[in-house]
Amino acid sequence: MKRSMITVLAVLMAASLGFAVQTFAAEKKIFLTLASGSPGGAYYPLGGGMSVIVQKTVEGFRCAAESTGASVENSRLVGNGDSDMGMVMGSVGYNASQGKAPFEKKYDVVALFQMYPAPQHLVTTAQSGIKSIADLKGKKVSIDVPGSGCSTMAKIILEEAGFNLEKDLTIANLSQTESVQALKDGVVDAVFFNFAYPGSAVMDLAATRDIVLVPVDQKLADKIVKKHPYYVKIVIPGKTYSKVDQDVLCLGDSNVMIANKNMKDDVAYKVVKAIYSNVKEGKYALINVHPVAAQLTPQNAVNSPLPLHPGAAKYFKEVGAFK
Repeated sequence: MKRSMITVLAVLMAASLGFAVQTFAAEKKIFLTLASGSPGGAYYPLGGGMSVIVQKTVEGFRCAAESTGASVENSRLVGNGDSDMGMVMGSVGYNASQGKAPFEKKYDVVALFQMYPAPQHLVTTAQSGIKSIADLKGKKVSIDVPGSGCSTMAKIILEEAGFNLEKDLTIANLSQTESVQALKDGVVDAVFFNFAYPGSAVMDLAATRDIVLVPVDQKLADKIVKKHPYYVKIVIPGKTYSKVDQDVLCLGDSNVMIANKNMKDDVAYKVVKAIYSNVKEGKYALINVHPVAAQLTPQNAVNSPLPLHPGAAKYFKEVGAFK
């Protein structure tokens, strides 16, 4: 009888110990979410690739990427603590940190790293006859979904070009995928996209239509950059897209991976180190996910319109990114 009781107690103790170990292990796991963007641009595949890197190479970390409306939505998600990390246009992240439009309050967001600058593509078809921004008057133009960084920048470009958005043209708020189909079908005359080149949405259009990339006039570009210093002038090289042989001047924005400033330093450090250790090499190399990953260098990473998270700054100091 006593031996049976001892056996039962031993089994219970072992079970309790096993449960305690499992509970401890579960408590040690860190679950992260990464807000990316919609299919068609660079955010979506890169976000997925980065989440895989974190999950597969950082012990005890779990990470899932989620498709979103991109910059404005991601700033709110991260600022409110609903996502741990988010991809945003630098200007949008900056405005979120300052409580400037389109944000109603200041959000405690900081940069983990700047990813790359991205030009604002203005795409139309040869049959539209549109060759300049001035030619958009009276046309139907998609500027991306409400709340996206692309739509914010498109409005600035159009307004600085002298358009009254309610009277001079018809604005459509279509997603990247919807914009591609709408332009193919002639439902809209031109579309704005913001992503690194080459963008899959534009390549899709160029595969079945003769596309035109509409340039930004130099004077207009200078005017906007002076007023909005977080924007930059970027040239999309000729032959980046089929039948677009000439260089095209665009306005661009930086693209930043943000986090809430309350993210623990060691978490930020491990995430950033994992991603930058797998940009060009390794089983999960980002360069194999999207060619723009070649621009993810430590030197580019520290050039952000938002201050760097201390944990991220620690890594970039270690690799000599600061001059």
